[in-house]
Amino acid sequence: QVRLVESGGGLVQPGGSLRLSCAASGFIFSAYTMRWYRQAPGKERELVASITSAGDNTNYADSVKGRFTISRDNVKNTVYLQMNSLKPEETAVYYCNVVLRGQSHWGQGTQVTVSS
Repeated sequence: QVRLVESGGGLVQPGGSLRLSCAASGFIFSAYTMRWYRQAPGKERELVASITSAGDNTNYADSVKGRFTISRDNVKNTVYLQMNSLKPEETAVYYCNVVLRGQSHWGQGTQVTVSS
């Protein structure tokens, strides 16, 4: 059974940093691309970043380039999202995602609130 468990969210001031983690189980983690999405209130879920199975290729939404870094540890079966210089408009629930045999799997999400 595929399981994705996000953690690391919280309240942070504008300009601050957070590191999100997503612990994965139930599949061969090292074989799959992993993604982080976010969904702000009243908005559609959007792709934030992705990382290939070996971690040798990453992609980012234009809005987060240069501030966010996605990484993974294939021994710990965990994917991370380091977020720096956070903005109030980035308040959202952040989700990790994996697509296995055409089926998309999601965690429960972790709330990130950027506010003074």
